[in-house]
Amino acid sequence: MTSRKRPAIGAIMFFAIALAIGGYFTFAAVQGDYGLFRRAEIEAEEKALQAQLAALEQQVARMENLTKRLSDSYLDLDLLDQQARDLLGMIRADEIVIR
Repeated sequence: MTSRKRPAIGAIMFFAIALAIGGYFTFAAVQGDYGLFRRAEIEAEEKALQAQLAALEQQVARMENLTKRLSDSYLDLDLLDQQARDLLGMIRADEIVIR
């Protein structure tokens, strides 16, 4: 008579717990706060912010150029004329207004 031995309940519990812990850490590594998906989101956000920073730096450079051109040490008469006409709402005699 061959007797079959059932597997020890302790071994089954050990493998079940090891599988559950492994599954938890795998899930956390992919979906957690510091997981792969979060890293991809952060990298995409970084690219968007870098593009925004470049646009702002370009605007700052343009404003610095305009400010320099209107300063006392460097006076651009064309820019001064344009600003004065825009502010006062006037035109020169040789200009044509199209509405």
